[in-house]
Amino acid sequence: MNGDKSYVIATDVGGTCTDTVVFAPGEPVHIGKALSTPPDFANGVIDSIRSAADAMGIPLGELLGRTSLFTHGSTVVDNALLTRGGARTGLIATEGFEDTLLVTRGAYGRWAGLAEEGLKHPVKTDRAPPLVPAERIRGVPERVDYKGAVIRELDEESAEAAIRYLVEVAGVEAIAICLLWSPYNPVHERRIREIAAKAAPGAYVTISSDIAPVPGEYERTSTTVINAYAGRLAHDYVTDLQGLLAEEGYGGPLLVMQGYGGLLPAEEASSRAVGMIECGPAAGVIGARYLGGTMGDPDVIAADMGGTTFKVGVIQGGALEFAREPLVDRYHYVAPKIEVVSIGAGGGSIVSLEPRTGVPRVGPKSAGARPGPVCYGLGGTEPTLTDVMTLIGYMDPTTFLGGAIPLDIGAARKAFEAQIARPMGMGVDEAAFGIYRVAAAQITDLIHEITVERGLDPRDFVLHAFGGSCPLLAGVFGRELNVKRIVVPYTASVNCAFGLVSADVVHEFAHTAMRPVPTPAEEINAIYGPMVERARAQLADEGFADGDVSLEWSADLRYRRQVHEVTTPVRASTPLDEAGLETLVSDFEALYERKYGKGSAYRGAGIEMTMFRLSARGRMTRPEIPAQPLAGEDASAAHRGRRDVFVEAEGGLAPADIYDFAALVPGNTIAGPAVVHTPITTIVVQAAQTARMDPWRNIVIAFD
Repeated sequence: MNGDKSYVIATDVGGTCTDTVVFAPGEPVHIGKALSTPPDFANGVIDSIRSAADAMGIPLGELLGRTSLFTHGSTVVDNALLTRGGARTGLIATEGFEDTLLVTRGAYGRWAGLAEEGLKHPVKTDRAPPLVPAERIRGVPERVDYKGAVIRELDEESAEAAIRYLVEVAGVEAIAICLLWSPYNPVHERRIREIAAKAAPGAYVTISSDIAPVPGEYERTSTTVINAYAGRLAHDYVTDLQGLLAEEGYGGPLLVMQGYGGLLPAEEASSRAVGMIECGPAAGVIGARYLGGTMGDPDVIAADMGGTTFKVGVIQGGALEFAREPLVDRYHYVAPKIEVVSIGAGGGSIVSLEPRTGVPRVGPKSAGARPGPVCYGLGGTEPTLTDVMTLIGYMDPTTFLGGAIPLDIGAARKAFEAQIARPMGMGVDEAAFGIYRVAAAQITDLIHEITVERGLDPRDFVLHAFGGSCPLLAGVFGRELNVKRIVVPYTASVNCAFGLVSADVVHEFAHTAMRPVPTPAEEINAIYGPMVERARAQLADEGFADGDVSLEWSADLRYRRQVHEVTTPVRASTPLDEAGLETLVSDFEALYERKYGKGSAYRGAGIEMTMFRLSARGRMTRPEIPAQPLAGEDASAAHRGRRDVFVEAEGGLAPADIYDFAALVPGNTIAGPAVVHTPITTIVVQAAQTARMDPWRNIVIAFD
């Protein structure tokens, strides 16, 4: 797949920074970083790659010319939804079912996706404003039943009239088409798409049977609307990026990360915008799994704190957790997605006081890349968590981002004192210490939610702290969680980009069909057969040899007359035989009891299969991180003096040793309290902690 050229580049666009890693067999991983450039994020991508090229000592054009593969993750779809910046969208539904999107899931729709503060007052809650309001929804006469039989033919004149109304009167730019029971027979959706291509050739059209061929009327409708709403933007972004890369000298393929942790060719990814939701955090978890495997740690808490949010995922036994009911903002969608939970607490999160109580809070509002924190000197006026880090001594004004942005501590202190410390009746230092503790407590609570509240013990896990801001706080919340140890990866603040070069090309296939248990194995194999043929052909076209292709089968099962399915992997050899089907059913019952409680499974109620899934993986070349020999423990060659920083055990400022990461060698050991400055992040080692550089240049923090 990588041809005869040498480099692979991966770039991840975040809310504040755009990160790049470059690797070639036998070379160390090269890193680049630049501020993101909203709304034209593609310029930030080029800036980030140029940063890596500069660090490597070669021109940008030469680097791109010697690159065989470019992989990419972007927040462009997330931003479109969070800022309501997508296309003006209309919806065509089955006549009589126009309100499905507006009703959502009944009362649950009133508080789905709300933060804890919003849940305290359920009577005051309301549904999120729909991406498509009632006046842009049109019903058309047609009906397919739950078995896929057409019981009322599509009224094509009404369909054309609905399309013309949406485009010519309502002024929509995109149309979502979601008809009742279309997963079982998409004939009417496909026909409406054909009509739209003639009646409104400029509109971006999405049909549910392509993007979400699953049961669940509301979730399928919501997914289709999201894809239509963000689809044109995603398509244009990917197309523009390809053009810009070509102008700079790149002529290879572009692969785009998906929220389920796999890569897709740009053409396919740009038509499936919903798959790009939270693809950056998914890449971070993939990178943590790969590094954990390299280090012999199969159980990892992957914590990512960048400029806008703190995100965390769990890897157990080397396996990923997938979200049961994915949400973006407050909108449900049905697409496989790695489970990553988040809060609005990042380096750029604005520190404020709750107007009524005066209680300090961190986030969720963020200063982003521009204007950014006050200390950046780019026009920011509201203090952020990054400003707090400068005030408590952690940030070196001369080394941030390799010295690219000199930090103005005086401006940060002035803004923080006026807006936070003085209104709280506290000194600047005391107030800053308190804000730091608030942020660490918010993070601890979130990790408890995804571990302890789900029956997992953090003491069994290694904590990977990555993102530009996470290593500043990990020493505090890692100790509170009692994790085995903390790992700050060499690629810490570009770990999501590192995850991109650790991922595989993955295509997801699904077929909706109702089959009772038992059903003959031959009938089930006949469902999977066409999917397998299509998957192998597609991966072969993309350059993967048979030996680099793996297929994973799974099925959705439920008890008869229930509405929630449990996706169950097919562990038996394929094609299936009767024994393999029995194993599948037994696995379903075990998963059901794990989810709903011991004794909840009851085969006598009857079991049915509702969906058959295939995940087809083309294995990519992995970055081989060469292990370096360990030198002695003495880190004095990297010592750069001492300064006062906040030490949690002291409750205030105390002298700490300062180290230059670039001068450390594997084996060097540092006793806390200490601060290690790298070109891409800052690592704080608290008192009674010891940091050691391992053979892969990761910093491993142990508790004394």
